[in-house]
Amino acid sequence: MKKLNLGCGYDIRPGWVNLDVVPLKGVDVVHDLAKHPLPFQNEAFEYVLCSDILEHIFDYPKVLREIHRVLRPGGLVEIRIPHYSYSRAYADPTHVRFFSIETFDFFLKTSGRPYYYDFSFSEIASMKLTFRRGIIKPLVAWITNRNRKTYEFYEQSFLSSLCPAENIIVKLKK
Repeated sequence: MKKLNLGCGYDIRPGWVNLDVVPLKGVDVVHDLAKHPLPFQNEAFEYVLCSDILEHIFDYPKVLREIHRVLRPGGLVEIRIPHYSYSRAYADPTHVRFFSIETFDFFLKTSGRPYYYDFSFSEIASMKLTFRRGIIKPLVAWITNRNRKTYEFYEQSFLSSLCPAENIIVKLKK
């Protein structure tokens, strides 16, 4: 399986194509994700990892379009981004946005909004909220990560203020 690690930083993965804007040791491709197209052929990868990257990019839908382009049909992109309720995410001055569990609905074929983007993923293969350690956080994580309705309840109730989520980890299928 051909895999791409976008914005890898020091997370160099053997057997993957590791891309970063900085020529760190182990980086295979030096490229700025704000510049398009990505230096890969159409449908070149079966799996793309995009961990802690999209929150740094002003026009992240263009990056998602490029990820969609380089993914093979049925391929997955795994995205990890900060949840909007996590206060420590605001401490990083390079973060330009934060995300909700509903953010990636806009990029699905079933969004009902095909006029926004000229690409779409077929489904959300999986989604999970992560929480930093704490006494009640394992219980909140267990309750929240059950299904779509429990995610929505979490975000629309007092729980997101009482027990902020750290990250959203979502897998989109092409």
